[in-house]
Amino acid sequence: MLIGEYVHTLDDKKRVSLPAKFRREVGKKVVITNGLDKCLFVYTMPQWEKLAEKLSELPLGRGDMRGFSRFMLSGAYEAEVDSLGRVLIPDSLKDFAELKSKIVIAGVYGRIEIWNEKLWGEYKANIGKQADLLAEKLGEVGAI
Repeated sequence: MLIGEYVHTLDDKKRVSLPAKFRREVGKKVVITNGLDKCLFVYTMPQWEKLAEKLSELPLGRGDMRGFSRFMLSGAYEAEVDSLGRVLIPDSLKDFAELKSKIVIAGVYGRIEIWNEKLWGEYKANIGKQADLLAEKLGEVGAI
């Protein structure tokens, strides 16, 4: 299970070191793609294969579903995890997530998210203000 929040640095070669706790779970290769809310999603290969399969089954006749599938799949890159636990962030993904030197790596159960540190702080502050309301909504649908 991938959980927790870690502040790291994106080096000059656009590599980020995954937290040691995550390295054991992700293996030697991951998929990095456009995420939601201006972050990047990082998946283990088995998790990515499950997601990609679901995306490939979306109806082609629906423009919104075609668009989302394109967004996730065309933006995806396979990345090797080197012996120091680093992965290379491609330029297009670095630009998409507005990654600067300081980044936040967040474990979100089945995936890792990589955030611009400032955007993460703003997102957390905003979602924190809504936590009670969101919990009520989740309770109404039996999720918690």
